[in-house]
Amino acid sequence: MGQLDQKVAVVTGADSGIGRGIALELASAGATVVINYAHAKDKAEEVRQQIEQKSGKALVVQADVSQYQQAIGLIQQAVEHFDRIDIMVNNAGMEIHSPFLDVTEEQFDRVMGVDLKGSFFCAQAAAREMIKRKIAGRIINISSVHEDLPMPENVPYCCAKGGMRMLMRTICLELAQHNITVNNIGPGAIDTPIDADVKADPKKYQALLDEIPLHRMGQPEEIGKLALYLASDAAAYVTGSTFFIDGGLMRNTGGL
Repeated sequence: MGQLDQKVAVVTGADSGIGRGIALELASAGATVVINYAHAKDKAEEVRQQIEQKSGKALVVQADVSQYQQAIGLIQQAVEHFDRIDIMVNNAGMEIHSPFLDVTEEQFDRVMGVDLKGSFFCAQAAAREMIKRKIAGRIINISSVHEDLPMPENVPYCCAKGGMRMLMRTICLELAQHNITVNNIGPGAIDTPIDADVKADPKKYQALLDEIPLHRMGQPEEIGKLALYLASDAAAYVTGSTFFIDGGLMRNTGGL
């Protein structure tokens, strides 16, 4: 018996990187996983195949979570297929690097739309379904060390992650009466496609490793294992917190 047998989990942006790591980890613990993607259908299908090869259950659903109707549609499709949602993982995210003085309205809206608006309305729609079915649900947001740690030339992303911190801290109070917990995971430097450009530049990569006390990048499956803990019965009394998983980065760079 897996820790998450009979549970249904929705993971946004599950086609690659951290989302993929979480989807595979939850599936390995017995959860049925709804794999959301925005553009890369082939990658999402690869994740589904990996899960099914190990006798797991998965469904692939396309949705751009920055679009309200698509975010709601993602949750509706999950419920239509599996009649429940136990775990909502808001992982879809993006960043656009630009000096503050050069950020355009379009760039700002795009980052806030995916990273914060998408998380807000997926959490809302999932919570409504959990309450309707009297499910002791889990909402897990993949935030970032940058919900607290400034990062010049990445301002919209930092704003979105800071907003995600207060989203979590506020809705955990409203949803506690329904036995739904809400927590954030705040990754530091993780070995994913988003950080490929840093790895490709030996100087940048070395500078990054020098900032991390454990002197390595994290792996997506390490985030997956933390998500599994927060999704499991072991974390039934855990709500309203951000769990930073950063190899000590924030202690070295003045966070919190």
